[in-house]
Amino acid sequence: MHSNPVGRRGGPTRRAVLGTIAGVAAAGVAGGYAWDHHRHGSDDGGGAVADGTGAGPSARATGAHTFERLSAPARTVVRAADGGTLATFTDGARTAVLTGPTRSFSEPRTTEAKVTTDAWVRVLPHEWQQGMEKSASFKSWFRKALGDTSPDVFAVAFQYSSAGAPDKHNAAGVRYAGTAHFGPRNAAVNNPLDFAFHDEQSDFYDYLGLPWTFPDGTRVQPEQARYGDADCSGFQRLVWGYRMGIPLHNTNGKGAGLPRRAYAIAADGPGRVVIPHTGKQQATDLSVLQPGDLVFFAIIKDRPDFIDHCGMYMGLDDQGRHRFYSSRSAANGPTMGDMSGHALLDGTDFYARGFRAARRL
Repeated sequence: MHSNPVGRRGGPTRRAVLGTIAGVAAAGVAGGYAWDHHRHGSDDGGGAVADGTGAGPSARATGAHTFERLSAPARTVVRAADGGTLATFTDGARTAVLTGPTRSFSEPRTTEAKVTTDAWVRVLPHEWQQGMEKSASFKSWFRKALGDTSPDVFAVAFQYSSAGAPDKHNAAGVRYAGTAHFGPRNAAVNNPLDFAFHDEQSDFYDYLGLPWTFPDGTRVQPEQARYGDADCSGFQRLVWGYRMGIPLHNTNGKGAGLPRRAYAIAADGPGRVVIPHTGKQQATDLSVLQPGDLVFFAIIKDRPDFIDHCGMYMGLDDQGRHRFYSSRSAANGPTMGDMSGHALLDGTDFYARGFRAARRL
């Protein structure tokens, strides 16, 4: 999927790629893990992320459970014997939300808020369809997944936090995680709190410093000035595509997997639309959202119907507010914080007013 990285000080070397990113990229764009090869365990420190620690897996996970069908959207919910939710699988989507140890995510540099959650967001090897729970391969996968505390989507996403995530290297010495920035300084903008203070256009391969060949044969080269950078949609492609296995393509049209720009992901990305984009109006019915959903915003002043930003929904924070996580210019990278606009979907602040749509990958 990739070849020689660009040579630069502090960046990956040619020798690093010859061994290349077997544990990260190979599982990434190839499309995820087979049901009978679910990853269990990790060298990334288990589920310890942000400032979070938590209790052990719920005892409910080892007891009898039942499967319930719900609608809007069509989904299968796994219930424990006491009626509690163990997992949710949405028809047409690969996102699975499982109940696990409670964790807290925080970013004191930019917000006083915390998100404490028992939701663990995983990526299924295939889109969920009704009846899959009857297969032996799913049953084996599910038993392992309920007790799995290896990094999920949230844990992986926070491996790039602008608040200071430590570098991680694979066996070949390639830096695949660590603090990400939004993009190079935009000389035309003087206000550091302006959403355009740092330039857009940094994709996941810019962060990695790796040339990349997409499934259609398109080959792209990273820009040296963008090494370690990922804009809002580039960050989601880095997490969901490169790290978690959802296919990627390099256009803004329809195709297999995640397209490049936020508006294209909202319109033509994989999975299920859970809040449709209806135009210039703020989306206010948030009851359908679940952790891990991609959320989309119209933040350009003169284009209230044009989606130009995306993030990842985290759930309710400690004030009962709907908080999201995205790569943003003011924080110069991934943030759940409130610099130049609160990272909230509800209310009347900047991003809430611009909230337009949501998709479950």
